[in-house]
Amino acid sequence: MNRVTSRRSALAATLAGLALALTACGGGGSQTPAASSSDTSLSDVKSKGEIVVATEGTYKPFSFHAEGAGDLTGYDVEIARAVAEKLGVKATFQETQFDGIFAGLDAKRFDTIANQISINDERKAKYDFSKPYTVSTGVIVTKADNNSITGFDSLKGKTTAQSLTSNFYKMAVDAGANVQSVEGWAQGVALVRQGRVDAIVNDKLTYLDYAKTNPDAGLKIAAETTEKSESAFVFRKGSTELTKAVDKALDDLRTDGTLAKISEKYFGTDVTK
Repeated sequence: MNRVTSRRSALAATLAGLALALTACGGGGSQTPAASSSDTSLSDVKSKGEIVVATEGTYKPFSFHAEGAGDLTGYDVEIARAVAEKLGVKATFQETQFDGIFAGLDAKRFDTIANQISINDERKAKYDFSKPYTVSTGVIVTKADNNSITGFDSLKGKTTAQSLTSNFYKMAVDAGANVQSVEGWAQGVALVRQGRVDAIVNDKLTYLDYAKTNPDAGLKIAAETTEKSESAFVFRKGSTELTKAVDKALDDLRTDGTLAKISEKYFGTDVTK
């Protein structure tokens, strides 16, 4: 036997032995690849050097243009930029109308959404969420000298100003209030200040933003719900590695005080916990 034939025979024997060893290790069953091998959500972001973030750009104080036509800014925008910095990439924002924002995520037009998306069971069934970076409640807002409303049970027989399409409309009706229809917060809070209605039920963040820019409005929070709503970054289902990295970034930003600093800037208090 020549040397070439001998080497080929030896190689064949080695490969046969290796095949038998692999079969033995597999126990005769199919091999299941590691989950991380199919999840490229974080590596994709790292390789392109940016995380593409969907946001409305018209939702003050969360995502808006300074002075109407200036740079994109806002609470959600600043938090997204801080998270991107922790990830070692830049945040690139894609302004998207809310009605199409989830469809855009599904279509992979962006990596995540930062637009005060509240966590609920229906959304969790379809998407991955980061840890929350905003925690809020529903509140009853009255004039500062109104002492007749101290809780939701006090709304019975009182008049509130509500948008008929909001969750807060149902909350007011369920409490027994007489509801006067308004187009939104601005119109409703004006009626409260004028004394034409007793109260308005709305989101606490909306009130805090208003109170910060209108400190002499003469209003107060008379009561708030015990239930809390939480908002977070949203990812396509299966984006486990990216979600974990964003969670770590949020933890670091909470520890070093960045989240609280951004929150204080926009709301005058820490709404991140």
